Amino acid sequence: MSQRVLTQTFCVVGAIIEKDGKIALVQEGSHTKGDSGKWSHPAGWLDVGENLVVGVKREVEEETGFTFTPTAILGVYSLVRQDLTDPVRGTPHAIKIIFIGEADFSNQQKQFDDVSDLKWFTPEEIYAMDAKTLRDVDIKQMVKDYFNGQKFPLDIIQHTVQTEG
Repeated sequence: MSQRVLTQTFCVVGAIIEKDGKIALVQEGSHTKGDSGKWSHPAGWLDVGENLVVGVKREVEEETGFTFTPTAILGVYSLVRQDLTDPVRGTPHAIKIIFIGEADFSNQQKQFDDVSDLKWFTPEEIYAMDAKTLRDVDIKQMVKDYFNGQKFPLDIIQHTVQTEG
């Protein structure tokens, strides 16, 4: 894994996963400075050189144990976490590309240690959360966008690896 640098913007890939009208959120483990115990959608940093679709599949599986097949992009969100400037010695500014898709709930694998729990929440429960409970408050907008039917086709993604100068 590459070193994480919080003095410039970085890319996060994540997913909104719905089952029976509820959204899956994962609880952050003790590794997360300033966010331990808070709830978040499954998401994480895109690795350098990684295709967005491959990255979101990896992140969802690591954090939920579900195999995830993206079907659309929910949206692109820009989140500046000024509340973390001191604890992390920088101001995290994530550009979050959030996917929707199909998750296989029948064959859940073990979650990685950086997640302590996974629970299903109604939209109303998520809307009632504040920054003390919800890791990133932009998740509320994502949930609203999801239930409003917002989505963009995956073919807007163009992944190119340049090997010659």
